[in-house]
Amino acid sequence: MRFFQQALRIVFLCAFVLPVTGCSGIPLFGNGDKIVGKPGKSVGAYKVGAPYKVGGVLYVPQEYETYSETGIASWYGPGFHGKSTANGERFDTYELTAAHRTLPMPSLVRVTNLENGRSIYLRVNDRGPYAHNRIIDVSQRGAELLGFKNKGVAKVRVELMKKESNQLAALAKRGISTKGQENRYNSHRYAHGQTPTPPPTPVVRQAAAPVPVPLDDGSTMPGHIKSGVVYPDPVVQHERVQPTALFVQVASLSLEGQAQVLAQKLQPIGEARVYPATVNGKQYYRVRILARDVAAADELVGRLESRGYKDCLIVVE
Repeated sequence: MRFFQQALRIVFLCAFVLPVTGCSGIPLFGNGDKIVGKPGKSVGAYKVGAPYKVGGVLYVPQEYETYSETGIASWYGPGFHGKSTANGERFDTYELTAAHRTLPMPSLVRVTNLENGRSIYLRVNDRGPYAHNRIIDVSQRGAELLGFKNKGVAKVRVELMKKESNQLAALAKRGISTKGQENRYNSHRYAHGQTPTPPPTPVVRQAAAPVPVPLDDGSTMPGHIKSGVVYPDPVVQHERVQPTALFVQVASLSLEGQAQVLAQKLQPIGEARVYPATVNGKQYYRVRILARDVAAADELVGRLESRGYKDCLIVVE
């Protein structure tokens, strides 16, 4: 009888404990990504990092006072969803984040699609990209809002928002998560103290009634629910952009004669020309070949590299 009572007690305890411990490892993001144990915030550290090499190219992360660059953007998403970023966060492909090779993490950048005028703020929390001369990798959600997800790439301008980046850095240095802070800056109410007329609301991933999205400081923004997770609905800014040209730059030389010789040598590969430029008071002569689109530029870079021209750049101007 005593043994039977002890057995019943064990069965009762198991029935009570199993539902509790069974919560570990439930999918939280709807794609098989699992968090073992008690779910918690992924707090990314402030990080600049030491110089590093990838594919023989040296990259020097640093704190910039100003930074603005035009070039080609790509996007990354499902294959990295739930994995750790370079500053220790958990990557979420539905958030507005980006990977950059040298900017501090976290930083806030404004990315403008120079092909359609769409512009959004993205928070840099990862390193990359390192292939095909891309200058920034944005999240899947970022590519959707910028309007180039299906195309895969776009000509963009990337601008560092210094004041806002300092604000994010201050939070990260205190051990406070900056996840979601990029949504504050994407609000049409935030425009350096102005209140511009909001553009049409972009199509969200799933139609739903607006719900409050909590930010780390207790404030909220409108959002929507997807697979049981709340995501914000940022507002895309629109601006007029001028037509841009796409070049493959083979070299930048200080002597015009050398540049002209190289341009002539490259004629069998493409119509190379010399473009004078003054940088910090110094005169340079850039040898470039015009490309009709990104695919043509990638193909041209491949042909040039196969012939020994290893320092080619894709330039948007």
